[in-house]
Amino acid sequence: MVALARGNTAEQAAREAGVSGRTIRRWMEDPGFGRQVTATRTELLQLAVGQLAAASTKAVATLVDALDNEKGQARVQAARVLLDAVLALRESLDLEQRLAALEAAGGDAR
Repeated sequence: MVALARGNTAEQAAREAGVSGRTIRRWMEDPGFGRQVTATRTELLQLAVGQLAAASTKAVATLVDALDNEKGQARVQAARVLLDAVLALRESLDLEQRLAALEAAGGDAR
């Protein structure tokens, strides 16, 4: 399940789990299994956001330090990329949480 949550293909996940690709595809047809994969993916994203958030303080420090360093352009670019990643992941996580709340409030009306 973690392999699928990480974005691996069914075949890759099957090898990791020690089962056939057919078994993985059959499991994926089960809505409960799909929800578990989604929940695991959410947990992985939350961990990534936490790690990026922690690293973002260092990125900000790099930006501040680079303001006084003419040769800090590469460091500034790296800091910008990291900060952009934090913002993008945070936005994605927020949207996912809002969607989950809406789905929970609406029940299984599908």
